[in-house]
Amino acid sequence: MRPYDLSKHARDVISARQIELAWVEQVLDSPEVVEADRDDPELMHHVGRIKRHGDRALRVVFNKSVNPVRIVTVYFDRKMKGRL
Repeated sequence: MRPYDLSKHARDVISARQIELAWVEQVLDSPEVVEADRDDPELMHHVGRIKRHGDRALRVVFNKSVNPVRIVTVYFDRKMKGRL
């Protein structure tokens, strides 16, 4: 497992959206899609399907320029439906 920190916002949305940390770690370590952020060169997006949650696409956005990486937000990405 890749070491990471969670921003306050990430902790809040993980709790509010009932996202399991194991899902976040799965996508962080084994993404199906990797994208650079179009506005911030320090941010990366990892996207992966969560089988135990109806194959929904979970997007994990993190700052790659710090060690450990810092997860800034996490959400189920409706725009990725059917693209994975």
